[in-house]
Amino acid sequence: MSDIFAVRTHEKMQEVLMEPNAQGPEAHYWMIRGGSEKGNITVWESGLVGREYIKTYGHYHVDNLPETYWILSGEGIALLQKRVGDESDPSRLDSFKVVKVKAGDTLDIPAGWGHLVVNTGSTFLVTKDDSPVAGVGDSVSMPQHADYKQVQEMHGFAYYVVEHEGQPALVKNPHYASIQEEDLGGLEEIK
Repeated sequence: MSDIFAVRTHEKMQEVLMEPNAQGPEAHYWMIRGGSEKGNITVWESGLVGREYIKTYGHYHVDNLPETYWILSGEGIALLQKRVGDESDPSRLDSFKVVKVKAGDTLDIPAGWGHLVVNTGSTFLVTKDDSPVAGVGDSVSMPQHADYKQVQEMHGFAYYVVEHEGQPALVKNPHYASIQEEDLGGLEEIK
C-alpha cells in the first residue's frame, strides 16, 4: 500500500499558502495512486489554514496531457491557469479560470492548463482522476508528469480562495505580474 499512497503535509503546503505561518492540519490531503489504469483518488481535509481553504498544491503537466476529474463527494472550487507563450515567465498568465464543483460533476482540464482544487465544504472532498501517475516513493507524492516548480516559485496560483463572510472569495497573489483573461466564476475579489 505504501507504494501507491501519498500524503500532502502542512509542512510541504507552506510553500504555496497565502499565509505560510498559519496553523493547519498535519495532513491537507491524501492520495491513492493507481495511474491511468486504475485511476487516482484524492481526499481533502475540510477547514481553513488562516483564511485560506484547504487546497491541493497545484501543478502544470510537463507534456501535452489533458486530465479529467470526477467529483465523488463534497464541494469545492477548481482553479485553472494557462501560462503565456513560451512559459518561461511563470508570473505572466494568458488565462485564469474559477470553476465551482460538487459531487456528480466532471471537470475536464485541457492540456497546458495548470490546476488545483480547493475544498470549500464542511466535509471531505473526494475526487477520482485519470492522471498517469507512475513510480514509487516521492514520485507518488510529486509525480514526474507534473511540474510543481513554477507554482512553488510563485507561492501558489494567481488567486487564493479564502473564507469571507461565510463564503468563498478570492485574494490575488501579488507574485503574478499579469493575467490577460480571467473568469472569476462569480466569486468576489477582496484584499
